[in-house]
Amino acid sequence: MTETPETASVRGGCACGAVRFSYTGRPKWVAYCHCASCRRATAAPAAAWIGLETNQYTLEAGTPATYPSSPGVSRGFCGTCGTPLSYAGARWPTEIHLLAGALDDPAGIAPRGHVHVDDQLPWFEVLDALPRFAGVGGEAPPLRRGPRTTPD
Repeated sequence: MTETPETASVRGGCACGAVRFSYTGRPKWVAYCHCASCRRATAAPAAAWIGLETNQYTLEAGTPATYPSSPGVSRGFCGTCGTPLSYAGARWPTEIHLLAGALDDPAGIAPRGHVHVDDQLPWFEVLDALPRFAGVGGEAPPLRRGPRTTPD
């Protein structure tokens, strides 16, 4: 993974360009989320998220529409093209979480773990050696490192 220098600005936005954002500095964390809520919000088997302090984030153009996906949670998306962009939750009031796929250059960011693998789809696996957490990373030791063992 290429580490983002503290002063570098990373940019991203939606598919149509109506919403643009940037952030500076290193993310607090970068992880794949396998929870059912993220799967539904992104229409993907897992979502790669970037956790930032809100003061690292700048909205440069447009205003994302929001959807209250569960109590205390607001998910941001482009109201024009529908691109999912962000997650904000009462549980982490000083953070914003951005979808890595919305970055102009997502190759510069790499996940450091998997969260909510207790919700992981049985037919989806990411073949890396990263730690896997049952819930939110850091709240308990990882269940394992690397993919599930599958029968031959």
